[in-house]
Amino acid sequence: MCQSTNETHVCHCPGGKTERYLQPSLLLALHLKPSYGYLLIGKIKDFGFMDGDVDPGTIYRHLRRLEDDGFVSSKWDTTGTGPARRFYEITLDGEALLKDWVMFMERNYNNLENFLNQYHQALP
Repeated sequence: MCQSTNETHVCHCPGGKTERYLQPSLLLALHLKPSYGYLLIGKIKDFGFMDGDVDPGTIYRHLRRLEDDGFVSSKWDTTGTGPARRFYEITLDGEALLKDWVMFMERNYNNLENFLNQYHQALP
């Protein structure tokens, strides 16, 4: 999370793990367009929360958990010449959870903006 380029810099930034935004990223990607798990990897990287390579196993574990909790549904797609693939869609409960995430992010965004404004105003 730290943006310092100084090699001797010791980061004490409390920014937290970007993986915490994997759940809302998956929900938003599926809200925009139902998809296969592998295609979601590229889509969620576009949101900017995930640094570096995204582990497909992590994506599939999160999708399975979201499905177990009723926020995502899936079905096997056996059409085509390749192996069967799971096709994921967001559910109504998933849409509600996504809205909760958006409200949480908007609240944090407003708090961060207020903090940064006060910081910049205090600079000489």
